[in-house]
This record gives sequence, structure tokens and C-alpha cells, in this order.
Amino acid sequence: MRKAIEIVNLVKRFGDTIAVDNLSLDIYEGEIFGFLGPNGSGKTTTLLTIATVYKPTSGDVRVYGYSVVNYGDKVRKLIGIAFQDPKALGIDKPYDLLLWHARVVGYSFNDAKKVVKGVMESLGLWEYRNKYFYQLSGGTRKKVEIAKILIQRPKVAIFDEPTAQVDVTSKHAMWDAIRELRNSGSTIILATNDMFEAERMCERIAIIYRGRLRALGAVKELKDLVPYGDIVEVSIAKQEDAERAVKILSGFGKVGANGLQFMVYLNRGEEKAIEIIDALEKVGIRVTRIMVKEPTLDDVFFYITKAKLKE
Repeated sequence: MRKAIEIVNLVKRFGDTIAVDNLSLDIYEGEIFGFLGPNGSGKTTTLLTIATVYKPTSGDVRVYGYSVVNYGDKVRKLIGIAFQDPKALGIDKPYDLLLWHARVVGYSFNDAKKVVKGVMESLGLWEYRNKYFYQLSGGTRKKVEIAKILIQRPKVAIFDEPTAQVDVTSKHAMWDAIRELRNSGSTIILATNDMFEAERMCERIAIIYRGRLRALGAVKELKDLVPYGDIVEVSIAKQEDAERAVKILSGFGKVGANGLQFMVYLNRGEEKAIEIIDALEKVGIRVTRIMVKEPTLDDVFFYITKAKLKE
């Protein structure tokens, strides 16, 4: 796969504070890549360095081969960023702001009006088009910031906490819009401290904590890092089979029992569930119910860092 972003030994300091500590990773063209970590973990600093807002203290970032240190002007033509805190004046109106943005990124006046109306309608913004920015809720302001990127459709689209302060219905609309942007050719980078958002949206995730990369992989790969992280809950029909059931289930992992219900703690639970049913029924123990629970990304984060995502 072609690399869209190469982060190479990136260090960013602010005085004596190390915000990003020797970060190296690749982001591939056409993927939705996530940075997951609590506030203050270095996510935003990394994104702003990719977008050339900050210069690296050392190391480099290459965007489609262009160094952010040496070719910032070329990088900026490839990137669009939706900031964590929306950028606008209190007296700005969403429609005027987005129309100006569309003209800046290259639309003709007539095309700008069409694309702005379409994006605003898709995000539920059209009714707020002539409100002043200071009159908008935090969630609505966030939508306006996201709308800029959906209008621009850059080669690399960066979203910093895209659905913070946004209601559940609007979150789904924004996620759909971000996926559509990827499907139309953009590479997506998304920073979040929302494990549900990360799991729902991202094909690969970098877990960042205190400026350092702690883990990198697909969601399933990250969950498999937690020893005995899956739980297979098994219920059987008869009490007299309980002792035999414990012996059989112990061959798969650690076992806890509560009457006729057993909890098996193991890895790759979704793969082992059928084997568990077969092993029990092979010796005449009837299974009445089985359910697999995976660890959450919060569990993964805690296992790796001993900290919670919502620090």
C-alpha cells in the first residue's frame, strides 16, 4: 500500500515539556487512521505538526513524500484540518464563512453556493446558516468546522475530536460524512479520546500516552493484546454436569462459576466459542446459552498504560 504519511522520529518540545516523544509510524493512502488517547497525550500536537502549524523540534513528517520541514507550502496544498476548537469570529455567520472557505479552496461562485448548501443540509446546519457564530451551541460550531473539510475534500483530511459536544444523532451523520469523504479518495486521520468513536470509525489505531506511541494496530489486534481479555459466558442445562463442565472449560482458560453459568476468560473468544460448545456436547453436556464479550479499547488502554482514557 502507498504511504500517505510517514512520521519519522518526531519530537516536539514546548520549553521543558516534551509533547511528542520520538514518534514513528506510517499512515496509508485511503485508510481511516485513529490517534486514541486522553487529553494532553500528544494527539493534537502530532496533528498540528502534520498540518505544518508546528515545526518539529527534531525528526520529520512526510506527506506524500514532502517534508513538513522543507516543503511546507506543498504539504498545505494536500491537507485540510478541522480543529478541536472551531475557528471563527463571534460575528461570523456559518453560510458566509463556508462560502468564503469554498472560494478559497478553488470553487467558482456558483459551484461554491451549491456545495455549501449541500454540505450544510447533510449536517443539519442549513437552518443556522444566518445565525451569528456566538449564538451557536458548541456542537453546532463543531459541525461548521467539520463542514469546511467536507467542502474542501483534501487529499489528507484531519479531524481533531470531530464529535466532541455533538449529540448522538449528529455524531452518526458526521461519521457517515467522514466515511463518504474517504470513499471519494481522501485519507482520513482522526484523533479522539472516545473509544466508541475510534472502534466504529478507524481501521487502524495508534494508542498515544504522554507523547509516546504505546500500541499500533487494527482494533481486533489491539484487543488481543489483553491477556485473557475475552469472556465466553456459557450456561448449561443440568446441575449434575457442573463439575465436568468446569474441568472441560478449564482447558480453554480461566473459569468462574455462578450456578449453571460459567465465565471462561481467554483470548480469541469468538474463535473458541464453537470449540467450547463442541467439547461440552461431545460428553453429553447440553449448552443452553453462550455469549462472547470482548475487551473494550478502554480495557486495552488501561492494560497498556495503567491509566484510563478519560483521565
